[in-house]
Amino acid sequence: MRFFDLHCDTLTMSGLLKKASLRQNDGHVDFVRLQSAGAIAQCFAIWIPTHRCAQKYGIKDSPWEFYEKAKCLFQKELQKSSDLIAPALDIEDVQQNTKNRLVSAILTIEDSVLLSGSLEKLETLYRDGVRLMTLTWNYENSLGYPNDREEAKTSLGLKPFGKEAVLRMMDLGIAVDVSHLSDGGFYNVAELSQKMHIPFLASHSCARSLCPHPRNLTDEMLHTLGNCGGICGVNFEDSFLPGTENHLTKIADIVRCACYLCDHAGIDAVALGSDFDGIESKLEMGGYEGLPLLAEALNKKLPASQVEKICYQNAMRFFGAAIH
Repeated sequence: MRFFDLHCDTLTMSGLLKKASLRQNDGHVDFVRLQSAGAIAQCFAIWIPTHRCAQKYGIKDSPWEFYEKAKCLFQKELQKSSDLIAPALDIEDVQQNTKNRLVSAILTIEDSVLLSGSLEKLETLYRDGVRLMTLTWNYENSLGYPNDREEAKTSLGLKPFGKEAVLRMMDLGIAVDVSHLSDGGFYNVAELSQKMHIPFLASHSCARSLCPHPRNLTDEMLHTLGNCGGICGVNFEDSFLPGTENHLTKIADIVRCACYLCDHAGIDAVALGSDFDGIESKLEMGGYEGLPLLAEALNKKLPASQVEKICYQNAMRFFGAAIH
């Protein structure tokens, strides 16, 4: 089985903060394991720590300065491992890299805080190779608001600049990611998606009906996402999944969530969004090397053709439609 994972924090957590090699390390993801486990493509997020997280890690850089450092590290690490992995700017690059037996690395951003109200920065990000961006993280920024357990807060929609930014992202070819976004913001993005006829995604989210975490999507959201041609990547964090115990994510928990997403968003809307190196729970599968075990478990519940869609085909289709 091949795999296309929509979100990991390896670049920030392992590479920038722990100063570990991306070629081989003791985290969830490295280039060697991507190659050996059958990766087609991996989205590498630049997660930008702010507020208390910036203090926790002793980060004094501005969000843009932090992004620049992470981008440079990404480029250097890819160059040093050009025998295993190569950057991808569109679906044609992914297909060519696959033919060359190379994993595709797609640069993404988690938290659009670095825009600071500037559409011009979007142009720079696109030229730098960024092809997916999460609109918010856990704090308000110039685009909008994060999800929240309080209904009044999570009902808040995108700010005027947020709507402008989403339209420009769709026009440029940067995929719009609603993971972490408020419920109100989600529906704003859905409306713009339908207007532009360009799909959006939730790169690392699960189902709120199965697990009532505000980061998860309601059944109505899942239905809307599927109708817009979007995808939802199953997050492996135990607090987003049903049935987990002792801070351990079991493969069966991920399978149950994936099947639920298939039922409520549609089989064409389900993908993998592991959040490797960004989650705190222990994983029964270990790291990326355990994804074949997940595929094996999915095969016991779903037809092989549907498992292939979840593992890589849906992500390939989405990127072909949203990125250009």
